[in-house]
Amino acid sequence: MTAHQFTGLFLFALVASVLVQLWLALRHANHVRRHRAAVPAEFAEAISLESHQRAADYTVAKTRFGMLVSIYDAMLLLAFTLGGGIEALQALSREWFASEIASGVCLIALLGIIHGLLTLPFALVSTFGIEARFGFNTMTWRLFLADLLKTALLAAGLGLPLLALVLWLMQQMGAHWWLWVWAVWVGFSLLLMWIFPTFIAPLFNKFEPLADAGLQARIEALLSRCGFRSSGIFVMDGSKRSSHGNAYFTGFGSSKRIVFFDTLLKHLDGEEMEAVLAHELGHFRHRHILQRIVWTFALMLGLLWLLGQLKEQAWFYAGLGVTTPSTASTLLLFFLVLPVFTFLTGPLGSWLSRKHEYQADAYAARQASASALIAALVKLYRDNAATLTPDRWHSMFYDSHPPAALRIAALRRLA
Repeated sequence: MTAHQFTGLFLFALVASVLVQLWLALRHANHVRRHRAAVPAEFAEAISLESHQRAADYTVAKTRFGMLVSIYDAMLLLAFTLGGGIEALQALSREWFASEIASGVCLIALLGIIHGLLTLPFALVSTFGIEARFGFNTMTWRLFLADLLKTALLAAGLGLPLLALVLWLMQQMGAHWWLWVWAVWVGFSLLLMWIFPTFIAPLFNKFEPLADAGLQARIEALLSRCGFRSSGIFVMDGSKRSSHGNAYFTGFGSSKRIVFFDTLLKHLDGEEMEAVLAHELGHFRHRHILQRIVWTFALMLGLLWLLGQLKEQAWFYAGLGVTTPSTASTLLLFFLVLPVFTFLTGPLGSWLSRKHEYQADAYAARQASASALIAALVKLYRDNAATLTPDRWHSMFYDSHPPAALRIAALRRLA
């Protein structure tokens, strides 16, 4: 393949992916708007027309905003690649540092900083515009800036040493460097899973033991039935950033813990909370989390092998606007353009995730109550302004959870 051919292939894939994103977004927004006037019959008793229309307006606003983000991201990618952005930053980094590794770390750090600054306005509009307009944002400007600073310091403290090690391995380990990099990345990922609950998450939120004795007893009985051990059940102050409710598992090995948002506890009763937790335990029982970890590790191994092949191809660099290749530019170019070429594989991951959700729902129906899970989900749809009428193509492409109507229908059959 020549550099010109690869440039043409890249531009075709980029334009095609953006057009598909815009087409799906337009379908979704139009479909939600057409069904705004009436609550679907299966939800009419539980969700008011006002709540349904608020969810529709929220969905349309987010979808339209997402269309702008898609176009902007594509323009940034072109500026960094064919526009000469990476080439210019690489020249600057080499002026500052003589060492190939130091200049490579500098290159990637500079691009990360610039990209963060250029996309910051969109984060501000999303948080203090759309989320605030629909009553979800509770974050202050001070907290937003504090989160930004903490994230940057964590990225620098954890990411830069890892990046330096990866660049060194790519230079020193010969043709099979990608195996060494993969092993380091796997170890680092497992370490992050282990330390996240106890060291990283508390930097951003407060975690307190569940104080409701009745709910605590109900949850402990459920955990005993399901054979699940955790290091504790905690309530997180999610309300200081958003009024959205959620619950999740976090951690690895002995550091596993169950976390409820405080906003979730305000809206669900004990039986509904038990059903929601039973659903999460269903993911554990069916080994969904382990499957995803193994799949991610296997996929990364394949991607690093592919990068090892492209690393030696001059057309790969020249076709993306880099005339002076380096180890760092190899890494940057590959992971910048990878989403463009893999965009159409997205529905496969979404399908698998929805399949897992159905399995976890079925497990919750056996261990707790299908009716209680239905009631909890309906409340979450209402309180989080989740649309009840998504476009089927958009849902198939993006949604990690089944559409509300299909999910509730499946639970009612189980009930």
